[in-house]
Amino acid sequence: MSTEITLKKDRKPALSGVVAAHKKISQIVGPTPLLPLPHGESILWCKCESEQPMRAFKLRGAWHRLSDLPEEARDAGVVAFSSGNHAQGVAWAAQKLGMPALIVMPKDTPQVKLDGTRALGAEIVLYDRMTESREEIAARIADERGAVLVPSFDDPWVIEGQGSAGLEALEQMAAMGMDAPDVVIMPCGGGGLAAGLALALPEAQIIVAEPEGWDDMARSLALGEIVPVGPNPPPTYCDAIQTLKVAPLTFDVLQAAGATGVAVSEAETFAAMRHTKQALGVTIEPGGAVALAALLSGKVRPGARTLVLLSGGNVDPQLFDQVMAG
Repeated sequence: MSTEITLKKDRKPALSGVVAAHKKISQIVGPTPLLPLPHGESILWCKCESEQPMRAFKLRGAWHRLSDLPEEARDAGVVAFSSGNHAQGVAWAAQKLGMPALIVMPKDTPQVKLDGTRALGAEIVLYDRMTESREEIAARIADERGAVLVPSFDDPWVIEGQGSAGLEALEQMAAMGMDAPDVVIMPCGGGGLAAGLALALPEAQIIVAEPEGWDDMARSLALGEIVPVGPNPPPTYCDAIQTLKVAPLTFDVLQAAGATGVAVSEAETFAAMRHTKQALGVTIEPGGAVALAALLSGKVRPGARTLVLLSGGNVDPQLFDQVMAG
């Protein structure tokens, strides 16, 4: 992708951008594991993005976005907003590129994600996710600093970067003599990962998984228009995918792909976390477990070659111990 195209802020995400992102990302980190998980008569292929250096897929979009910034834009740094994994992805990419980073994060962010973001050298500003707008806070700070704003999902670079996980899985499956996945299911907050995978794997059935009461993408896709999370949504441990309203950029890609969505309960999510640890030896956070939860609970039927994204593993140790104890 040329710099001229890359710097167009209003451009749409495209497969060509996913290909470019995959090439760049493969030069700095190795592929995450793709592990087989028996499920009834099927084999689920679990893409363990929890094994990234900062334990989530978010470094993909962050690296694609930040590494495409021209040199003259890097001194002022970047500003992002995130409940934790995008924060660490941006902080990781900024640190590697020698750029300052400030992240607007919810006050109820798990301590493990706050600590991880600070350890990567980022400055943090806290906000109340139910009464304040993270977008407005981040935009104001970026304007004051002359910094580049890096949204967590409403950005073509971010979407393309996340989609690189799909091309990586495609290569891994091909190396094992398999055809491309026919069903792809992933956790969904704002839809950046889902939209990227839809671009990367256009022949596959795309299914998004969300927590109950936070399934605005699933409802939006079913209705054919964007609807926000309802009033007084239930508390959830899936902090990584608590998005009050999705963006046209991600919604449009998923709608064009014919994507559908399902919602899972906290109990189903915790069961998926336990099963992943016991069967694969992999630790995943609640938000990273909802896609597998949708399959294990029977809410989604697997295909012949089902790709499941285990999107993150930044979980509070005390919560994880409680989940493992049932």
